[in-house]
Amino acid sequence: MGAGENVDSDNDSPDDLYQDAREVHKVYVDGFWMDKTEVTNAQFAKFVAATGYKTVAESDPDPKDFPEVPKDKLTPFSLVFKKPDGTVAFLWGPESYRQWWTAGHGASWKRPEGPGSNIVGMENYPAVHISYGDAGAFCKWAGKRLPTEAEWEFAARGGLDRKIYCWGDELKPDGKWMCNAWQGRFPNENTKEDGFEGIAPVAQFAANGYGLHDMAGNVWEWCADFYRPEYYLDSPAKNPQGPGSGFHPREERTQFRVMRGGSFLCSDNYCKRYIPAARREGEPKSTGNHIGFRCVKDAK
Repeated sequence: MGAGENVDSDNDSPDDLYQDAREVHKVYVDGFWMDKTEVTNAQFAKFVAATGYKTVAESDPDPKDFPEVPKDKLTPFSLVFKKPDGTVAFLWGPESYRQWWTAGHGASWKRPEGPGSNIVGMENYPAVHISYGDAGAFCKWAGKRLPTEAEWEFAARGGLDRKIYCWGDELKPDGKWMCNAWQGRFPNENTKEDGFEGIAPVAQFAANGYGLHDMAGNVWEWCADFYRPEYYLDSPAKNPQGPGSGFHPREERTQFRVMRGGSFLCSDNYCKRYIPAARREGEPKSTGNHIGFRCVKDAK
């Protein structure tokens, strides 16, 4: 596991994009089964029909989480990406993200772009606006679970060892994009060289060596582990389960979980995290139109 010093952040960020993954270390994981694709709208709809489950994005926000917002203004919402009207001068400013993320009131897995949108004809697209708890509830219903971070990276590499991408060391073999990511200058220009402006139906790109699709790009995927940036320094060598609690200096009171795989918004000039070594912290209740999941199951 890990990015190693030979993997360059390769973007304009003032910080090392892979600082929390630089410690290369050998890990053993027991055998397991993993879904070939991210959980789709059709699969999630069956779960909701069977259980009546209501996702975080469809539920009233907890006033404790938004003390600055009057209670009468708190309505269900989820983050929706919108291209900014103007050029963003500095992408890494503490408030820069507000120029491309909007609070989509009414946005959910059933309305991925907010009111007026729906998933008709999108049955084979990944279910999005999924929180960590939503993903866990689906897994429990399906008799599965979320992967550990180590399992996820092992699966994403598809049998390759210390390669940059899920398919090898070359970004575009034979000039062809191998995943749904952002081409051009994020967040204003997307050339759609990979064929997609936003999320894509699952399995539009070649599977990796283990027969798994979309382990790079498309939508972020939840892992079971708590997130800590320094975890690799002393993680167990066999079946690591993650630290006992989550932490990130940006929000010290939040119990972050691990997210993996990147999304359709990952660009080489901003967030090149569609490589298998890349890690990201996720607030467990956070949802957006670039967040989904896939399940695993113990071999035994």
